[in-house]
Amino acid sequence: MTADDEVVTICRDLIRIDTSNPGDHSGPGERKAAEHVAVLLSEAGLEPQILESHPGRASVVARIAGEDPSRPALLIHGHLDVVPANAADWRHDPFSGEIADGCVWGRGAVDMKDMDAMILAVVRQRLREGRRPPRDVQLMFTADEEAGGAWGARWLVEKHPDLFEGVTEAIGEVGGYSVTIGGRRLYLMQTAERGMAWLRLTAQGTAGHGAMVHPDNAVTELAGAVARVGRYEWPVRLTPPVRAFLEEAGAALGTRFDPEDPDALLRQLGPISRIIRAVLRNTVNPTGLKAGYKVNVIPQEAVAEIDGRFLPGYEDEFFAQVDELLGPGVRREFIHQDIAVETSADGDLYEAMTAALLAEDPEGRVVPYTMFGGTDAKSFSRLGIRCFGFAPLRLPADLDFSGMFHGIDERVPVDGLRFGVRALDGFLDHC
Repeated sequence: MTADDEVVTICRDLIRIDTSNPGDHSGPGERKAAEHVAVLLSEAGLEPQILESHPGRASVVARIAGEDPSRPALLIHGHLDVVPANAADWRHDPFSGEIADGCVWGRGAVDMKDMDAMILAVVRQRLREGRRPPRDVQLMFTADEEAGGAWGARWLVEKHPDLFEGVTEAIGEVGGYSVTIGGRRLYLMQTAERGMAWLRLTAQGTAGHGAMVHPDNAVTELAGAVARVGRYEWPVRLTPPVRAFLEEAGAALGTRFDPEDPDALLRQLGPISRIIRAVLRNTVNPTGLKAGYKVNVIPQEAVAEIDGRFLPGYEDEFFAQVDELLGPGVRREFIHQDIAVETSADGDLYEAMTAALLAEDPEGRVVPYTMFGGTDAKSFSRLGIRCFGFAPLRLPADLDFSGMFHGIDERVPVDGLRFGVRALDGFLDHC
């Protein structure tokens, strides 16, 4: 069986293994999926290790010897966990791996069991054929990425740094996929991603009877702060990859990108504009509120949660503005914090990724972009590893691919998977 055929089977099998991550250890964990991946790697002649950070929270690692072991190694990584899914909302069961309308359906089809499957299919075929990569490749299939990676990538970095010996560059999610703008396919290469600041906000007041005049009200204090933060219009900050994408998108549409009015171009981009709009600026979104236990009792404490994201180079500005908006009456603490990541769109690895895509789609154009969310690259970059998002897919022009991340009816085209294994295989010839 070739990688073109095997990738579909592997993707379906991985989707059928429920690895839902609710953000704690109450889910099924990744152990079963890790064992499945380890078997596939063992069959190809590798010696994978399953490393468990907590019972059931498992990652898989394996090393492929390259033709020139003196060269720095490349890390290729994917995560095994997925966000939860409610089957009642879906047209096809999210853990069935069903094929319909030319797509593989299910939770993880785009985030990111598709890439896991592509990696496994390509590696298995290459090893069957005796084709080693030009340099050592470290494979990692991690736990817990969907909750920040504390029990996956971050744990591996902190507890098993020896695994990264000699590794200088990495590829993983989310990049290398196509969007069609003005009839032209642009392949978005991830060179940056925003930092994360998941915050818990707390206001303290004086408890009392709900019928009394009570100016020291924790709920009032917190509600005002949450409203200020949630309604704040963050200024546009054009980082290099965002500017590069918008200039290329403008050229595809036959119009000039105006840095003073980015919305004029965004309105013409269709669904992908949601992603690009998010990386034009820092963002903060309130996501939770909790206070009180009885309608006629004024609570002593009120708590909110917010999801904050900051652009590379704008972390200090972000926190200074958040603190100003919150005011002195609200305390903030981190639920989860992680760095922004950015590298330049150049170098031998970037050229190899570009060449691999264009070899399969000569009419395409490769352009850097900034990922709106976060990936395991945040953990790996702490070791000085240069990280890119490269999970190659050629997609239909009318598929709202970005809208399926953590959404319902997640699916990946079968033809896209097959394109991906060809591009990934070509990349590994020259990485």
